[in-house]
Amino acid sequence: MQRVFGIVGRSGSGKTTLIEAMMPWFNAQGLEVAVIKHSHHRLEFEPPHKDSARFRNAGAREVIVASPYHYALFHNLNQNDEPLLVDLVQRLQPVDVVLVEGYRQADIPRLEVYRPSRGVEPVYPHTEQVVAIATDTPLAMTDRICLDLNQPQDVAAFIWEQVRARCA
Repeated sequence: MQRVFGIVGRSGSGKTTLIEAMMPWFNAQGLEVAVIKHSHHRLEFEPPHKDSARFRNAGAREVIVASPYHYALFHNLNQNDEPLLVDLVQRLQPVDVVLVEGYRQADIPRLEVYRPSRGVEPVYPHTEQVVAIATDTPLAMTDRICLDLNQPQDVAAFIWEQVRARCA
């Protein structure tokens, strides 16, 4: 999983906002990006009375909903059958970089979004794979690379350099 790079942080730290803010930089470089987001919640994409939900409820293992603009694959899982990150990455079309929000236990390099002003403990002291921290406040006591959370283009460039170095 050489082209995979994770974004972690406590709930409400701004992980999704950072990923969204980095996308224009990746696009301006002509890079294709895929994003995998882990959730601990049951996912609902359509109301229960819509066709794809009816097919899933009737027992279909997979349902694809397609339009001229995009498509979605719904895959019903057996209980305790959560997919591994490596399996999800393999399902993706080839891209330049896969950003992963969550999947803290996966063995991938990652960046933590950390806001000291929130008063919440950071992840990086307990997670070896955190190679850098994107923060809105300079950190004095860390051995990790610190990036300015308010400069998403710099964070994106750092991630791309990390991905390129791993693929070299």
